[in-house]
Amino acid sequence: MERIKLVLATRNQGKVQELLKMLPKSISLLSLSDINCHEDIPETQDTIEGNALQKALYVKENYGYDCFADDTGLLVDALDGAPGVYSARYAGKEKDNDNNIAKLLKNLEDKDSRKAHFKTAIALVTEKTQQVFEGICEGEITEKPSGVEGFGYDPIFKPENYQLTFSEMKIEAKNKISHRGKALEKLIKFLEGYKV
Repeated sequence: MERIKLVLATRNQGKVQELLKMLPKSISLLSLSDINCHEDIPETQDTIEGNALQKALYVKENYGYDCFADDTGLLVDALDGAPGVYSARYAGKEKDNDNNIAKLLKNLEDKDSRKAHFKTAIALVTEKTQQVFEGICEGEITEKPSGVEGFGYDPIFKPENYQLTFSEMKIEAKNKISHRGKALEKLIKFLEGYKV
């Protein structure tokens, strides 16, 4: 059986390695570097799904490869869904995790509710189809950062029914319940039945 070649629209080699462990053997995974895509792919949509789709379409249209791309946001109830689609650059264009966390905690100081959820959208664009797979993880924002694992807002996000933040969890445990893990599960299920 012919292997499906898919580009993952990311420069993060760690993410590529992590996904290789989870994807079926029938999938051959390529990174942006593998296809000589070195420019910044635009992310100008006002939704998480829109950004994921924009990235995957960019690769398909400009490089001809079937592609999937993900985008993730943290949505905080008391802040009307902010930072949302602007999660990575909440405190500025330099995408500094510590500054983003500091700004979020400051903005929550006078709020009663700390409920929030992470949302990941994975967009798959191939010759035959365009699909978006979504994963959501409910939880709350802690008073202060805790833990060393993960990235982004992980040190201040405590998933529902857990006493640990994402940053305090082992990566395998986090992947089982995380927004990205759930979206990826749906993508993998789809790809397992996909014919070239």
